[in-house]
Amino acid sequence: MNLYSIILVDDEEEVRKSIIKQIDWESAGFKVVGDAENGEDALEKIEVLEPDVVLTDIRMPYMDGLTLAEKIRQRYPSMKVVIFSGYDDFEYAQKAIKLNVTEYILKPVNVEELTSILKRIKSNLDEEIEEKRNVSRLRENYRKSLPIIREQFFNDMVHRRLSDDLIESKLKEYDIPIMGARKWVIAAIDVEKSDDRSKKTLSLHEEEELIPISVMQIVREKLKSYCRFSLFQSTAEAEMVVIAALDDDNTTTGLIDVLGDICKEAKRILEVPVTIGIGHSVTGLSKIAGSYQSAVEALGYKAVVGSGITIYINDMEPVGSGKLEFDNADESDFISAVKFGPDEKIEAVTARISGKLESAKVHYRQQQVYVFGVLNTIIQMIQQYDLNLEEILGGELEYLSVIDKLQKREEFGEWLFKTAHKMNQAINQERDITTRQVIQQAKQYIMDNYQNPDLSVEMICRHLHMSPAYFSTMFKKETGQAYIAYLTEIRLNKAVELLNKTDDKTYVIASKVGYQEQNYFSYVFKKKFGVSPTKFRGAR
Repeated sequence: MNLYSIILVDDEEEVRKSIIKQIDWESAGFKVVGDAENGEDALEKIEVLEPDVVLTDIRMPYMDGLTLAEKIRQRYPSMKVVIFSGYDDFEYAQKAIKLNVTEYILKPVNVEELTSILKRIKSNLDEEIEEKRNVSRLRENYRKSLPIIREQFFNDMVHRRLSDDLIESKLKEYDIPIMGARKWVIAAIDVEKSDDRSKKTLSLHEEEELIPISVMQIVREKLKSYCRFSLFQSTAEAEMVVIAALDDDNTTTGLIDVLGDICKEAKRILEVPVTIGIGHSVTGLSKIAGSYQSAVEALGYKAVVGSGITIYINDMEPVGSGKLEFDNADESDFISAVKFGPDEKIEAVTARISGKLESAKVHYRQQQVYVFGVLNTIIQMIQQYDLNLEEILGGELEYLSVIDKLQKREEFGEWLFKTAHKMNQAINQERDITTRQVIQQAKQYIMDNYQNPDLSVEMICRHLHMSPAYFSTMFKKETGQAYIAYLTEIRLNKAVELLNKTDDKTYVIASKVGYQEQNYFSYVFKKKFGVSPTKFRGAR
C-alpha cells in the first residue's frame, strides 16, 4: 500500500514525540517524513520533502500555524493542512476556513479523533487521485474533446511538416479514413461575407455564423460520392479546408469539377460567393503542408480571376521542369534539430535537406540559391546565439566561396551535418554557461541583499527575469542546495564574522544579517552550530 507523507509542526518537542508515538500511522495510511518546531523551520522542510499533509499547531514562535498555512496555500495549493489548537477561538477557526484548511482540531489531541481525521483525509486523497486516473472518465472526456483534437491535428498537419509515422498513427487513432491513397490534394475554401445589408435577402444572412455550417454541409454531400476526404475549419488563411484522398478511380480534374459544382450550389442555394483554391497534389501525407500552401496561394489569385469559382494553382502557376526550394518547413526542422538535437535527428534532417540538392534536376543557379538559403539560416543562427563564426564555418568568411565549394553535391550533406553538429554543441555549451552566469548573478544578489529580512525567491526572480519554479530547479542543480538553505548559510557565516570581529549585541547582529527576531536568529544559529550566539562568542 502506498502511504501518504505527513509533517508535524509544533514548538513543543514532547507534544511532537507524543503524537508520533501514539498514532498508528501506517494503518491510517500515512508515514511521518519529518517534524519541525516552528513555521520557518517547517517551510524549509516542506520545500525539500514535499509532503502530502502538514499537521501544525496554531501558536508557535517566529511563524504561527495560520501564517504557515497561508504560505503553503500560496506555494503548494494541493497540499492538505490540518491545524490543531489549544484555543477554542472562533476568530482562529474563521481564518482557518478562509485559508481552506482541511481540518481544525482542538488540543489536547485525542488519538481516536486524530486517527479518524487522518483516515478521512486519506480517503479524500485516494478519491482525488482516482478521479485524475479514472480511465473511463478520461476516455469519456477524450471522446467529447475528439472533434476539437481532430481540428487541432489537421491544422498542425497543414501548417507544419509532420512525419509519415506520426500522421499515420494519428489518423488511425482519430479514425480518419484518408490513408493509402494514390495522391492527396488540398482545397482551401473561402466564404465571402457581404457588408451590404441590402443584399441580405435570406433569413440565413442575418445569422452569418450559420453560413459556414451550411457550406460545410454542401461540401460533405457533394464530395462523399466522389472520394474519401476530411473537412475541417482552419485557424488561419482559409475558412475551411478539404484534404481529398484520390485513389485509382479518382482524378484531380474530376475533383475540380465536383468543387466547381459546390461553388455553384452555394451561390444558388445560399446566395453567397464561395471560392475554392486547389493546391498541387502530393504523393505523401508528410508533404501535405506544401499542398495546403499552394492552395492558399491559389486563393490569392481571387483578385485577378474573380470570386465564386475554383482556382487551380497549376492554372495560375504552370509547373516547370523542376523546383528546388529551401522552404519554411525545411528551415523550421533544421533550426529545431540544431537547437535541441539529438544527433540522430540532426543527421536525419540534414540528410533530407542535402538529399533535395542531390535529387533535383534544376539549373546550376537554382542550386546556388538553395545552398545560399541554407547558409543564410546557419549565419542567422550563429548571430542569434552569438557563436564563433570562424569556428562553425571552418575559418571561411567569404560566403560566396563557401557556396562555390559546396556545389559538389556529395560533399554538401557531409558538410551540413558536421556544421549543424558543431552548432548544436556550441549552443548547448552556451546554454550551460548562461545558466551558470545567471546562478552567479543570483548568488551575488543574495550576497548584496542578505541583510533584507524580506529577501525571497520572488524578489530574486524579478531581478533576473526568471520564473521561480525554473530558478529553484536550476539553483539547486548548480549549487547542490535549496535557496533557503543557501541564504541561511550566508547569513549565519556573516553572523559568525560579526561575532568574531565586533562587540555588537546579539540583536544587532541578527538585524544586520537579515533576521527581524533575535530569538529566531538564536534558534537557527544554535541549530547549525550547536550553541547560542552568546556562548559561541564566549568560546572564541
